[in-house]
Amino acid sequence: MTTDATITQGLRDRLAAPDAGADDLDTRILDAALAEFETYGLRRVSVEDVAKRAGVARTTIYRRFTNKEQLLQAVILRECRRFLTAIAEATEDLASPEDAVVEGFVVGLCNARTHPLMTRVLQSEPEAFLPQLSMNGGAVMLAARDILADRLRRARPGAAEDHDTVAEVLLRLAVSLLLIPGGGLALDDEHAIRAFARDYLTRLLPFSPPSGLAALHRR
Repeated sequence: MTTDATITQGLRDRLAAPDAGADDLDTRILDAALAEFETYGLRRVSVEDVAKRAGVARTTIYRRFTNKEQLLQAVILRECRRFLTAIAEATEDLASPEDAVVEGFVVGLCNARTHPLMTRVLQSEPEAFLPQLSMNGGAVMLAARDILADRLRRARPGAAEDHDTVAEVLLRLAVSLLLIPGGGLALDDEHAIRAFARDYLTRLLPFSPPSGLAALHRR
């Protein structure tokens, strides 16, 4: 029996893995669909529109994607994979968990704010954003959380901290800043976002003194 948890884990695994199954035609179709969604939004685009832009027959798309919703999910999955890869690369081999928190937050928020599809949806169809983000039990959020939490663990191995919770709080804060811009937090550029993350978000991590200082504290 397939459960929601199984579906969620399956999508998380697909997000974390390279898109090895896509061929040139898949890429062509997904590129065309992405361009259509970025230009016209999610609702107005039809499979026929995508077929025209891709230069293929509509039946060719239906042989690979059952309907428009499945095509949209494939586009979102690919873009999420690129988004998660950028976070993973930005936080790779950083010297401290504080650096991982700062860089992961900066790259995630800046990339989301400047992504053409994200920008288009948030401007014209904001009500469509959360359902896509929470598809299949919030697997996109969980996959992003897992990547950042893994970086925090690697930066501070052996620490008994709840890295999953810290990572998820950071992601949920980033989503709220996307959905409700403005307010009292003037995070309008990368410098301001980085300073905010360094000054406030690193406080989510319990203090762990360097090994030399730890020895002094034990005396």
